[in-house]
Amino acid sequence: MATEYDKKLKVYQFSDLSRYTFKQRLVIRTAGLALYVLINLIAKTIRFEIEGWENFEQIKRDGKIPIYTFWHDRIFLGTYFFRHRGILVMSSESFDSEYTARFIQRFGYGIIKGSSTRGGIRALTEMIRKMRDGFPAGFTLDGPKGPRYVAKSGACLLAKKTGNPLMSFVLEPKKFWQIGSWDKLQIPKPFTKAKIFISKPIYVSPNVNDEELENKRKELQIALDELVKRGEQWRESEK
Repeated sequence: MATEYDKKLKVYQFSDLSRYTFKQRLVIRTAGLALYVLINLIAKTIRFEIEGWENFEQIKRDGKIPIYTFWHDRIFLGTYFFRHRGILVMSSESFDSEYTARFIQRFGYGIIKGSSTRGGIRALTEMIRKMRDGFPAGFTLDGPKGPRYVAKSGACLLAKKTGNPLMSFVLEPKKFWQIGSWDKLQIPKPFTKAKIFISKPIYVSPNVNDEELENKRKELQIALDELVKRGEQWRESEK
């Protein structure tokens, strides 16, 4: 969990909006606050169950820091469940990402600017440096624009460079709405149940070559696919 000193760092502070017009600044501030309020209102009513928490505890016992990995469509509940742990996430430099970054920061996350499509190498380098300083990291593996449920390799490279393990999770709400976006974003219905499934940590050796790194990406893909399947089976069993 982030200390008071950590919270003063730039990554936990709202970015400067001076490059935007007055109308754009108003939209960013209003949307960021509205999303934060919406997530809080709904998520506080959710009844959570957990499976695999011992995998998270094992990482701490090993003296390591988790690299949280999940799919973009689970960002609603994922942001709430792991709030106020000082987790650093990548956010692109687009207009839409500005208000997304703001509601995420209100939940205690840090923002590093960059994505797989823009500024990615610089952002990943900064995240490596921050993890070596003791900060946890999080990745929506198929973000920011898909393809849906296809893991990118950035998290595996971060694991290689830092020695910290990949920790995959899926949050499955029993009842939810689904938005018609590329990721089919899930918004849980108020007062529903949700279950979080956490997989065993995946370590990446610092000496792996490109082929072995790709095999680790595939292992991560399989782990998340399995969690999605388990989540769907749980949801069906709850009907």
